[in-house]
Amino acid sequence: MNRNITRWIAIVASFIVISLILWNTYVFFQHFKAEERTKMENWSFAQKTFIESIGDAEIEMTSRIIESNTTTPMILIDPNDQIISYRNIDTLKAATSKDYLKKLKVTFENENAPIPVPYIINGETYVSTIYYGNSPLLNKLKYYPLALLLIIFLFGAVAYFFYKSSKTADQNKLWTGMAKETAHQIGTPLSSLVGWTEILRSEHVNPDYLVEIEKDITRLQTITDRFSKIGSIPKLEKSDIVKETIDSYEYLKARSSKLIDFEISAPDDVIMVDLNKQLYSWTIENLVKNAIDAMKGKGQLKLVITNEGKHVTIKVIDTGKGISKQNFNTIFQPGYTSKKRGWGLGLSLAKRIIEDYHNGKLKVLNSEIGKGTTMQISLKLLS
Repeated sequence: MNRNITRWIAIVASFIVISLILWNTYVFFQHFKAEERTKMENWSFAQKTFIESIGDAEIEMTSRIIESNTTTPMILIDPNDQIISYRNIDTLKAATSKDYLKKLKVTFENENAPIPVPYIINGETYVSTIYYGNSPLLNKLKYYPLALLLIIFLFGAVAYFFYKSSKTADQNKLWTGMAKETAHQIGTPLSSLVGWTEILRSEHVNPDYLVEIEKDITRLQTITDRFSKIGSIPKLEKSDIVKETIDSYEYLKARSSKLIDFEISAPDDVIMVDLNKQLYSWTIENLVKNAIDAMKGKGQLKLVITNEGKHVTIKVIDTGKGISKQNFNTIFQPGYTSKKRGWGLGLSLAKRIIEDYHNGKLKVLNSEIGKGTTMQISLKLLS
């Protein structure tokens, strides 16, 4: 708990620091732009003095001020709206293109308010106008806040993925510990059951009873094997997805309510995929049991296997209570359950088995409240 609080304090403090840097950069940008405006106003005053000057000393001083502008691009327009001169502009483009300076003038007017230059010659007052743009340094500073925003975004993304991966790692440790402990706990009575079965066989108990007991012992061994695989990378083998699906489906059908109408539609051909049989049968079991629970033990349950060319899809269709659209993704989150009992791990583990271990896809294909749900598994075919 303390570690999470410290982590969030660090994240919030970092966001505050970056926000302050962003604000100070904006203030600096505005200050620098105001200084550039002052510089151009001084330049316009020097231009006015230069035009009106008679003495050599005044001409020399104003010339130095005018020549000192080596960065800010500008265009000087006379009272007749004709271009008198320009500075810090691409001279080649200005000389070869008549429209270049006109377009530049419009751009400068959008960037900064033009500066009027009134002057008097022979008692007559004339007004020229200076159009100026942002200096190269100011243009670079203009994009600096965007770079900071990008940094904030990347920092936020890193923090989010760090938190998510940390949370996932904690969940994985919990699941792994629970699964392995469950496998260990089941293992002891399971070994005892195997021994008792041999004793019953020696006592000449009805063989039909022993067959059913052995089926359930095999089932328990399969469940133990499933739990022992959680937390480790399972081994995938080339398997017929049709056979494995039907076997799991038929096993559940024989042990479910007779009020449920089970149906299966599958191709006669063999469809080979990379599969871990134990974990895949667990997924089918979870989907079928959830469908049965959704129908409250009564309704129609259909399983459809379809060869899509590059993929094979397995649909589990029920006539249960349905799922609201906003919960299509929520139902796969650990801990989510609509039942009074249960930990809400079944669908979460099923999704992990299909997507993380088999590189497939498990999703709610469609659902309607009061009419039923279709869950779909999609797996790649072997080429």
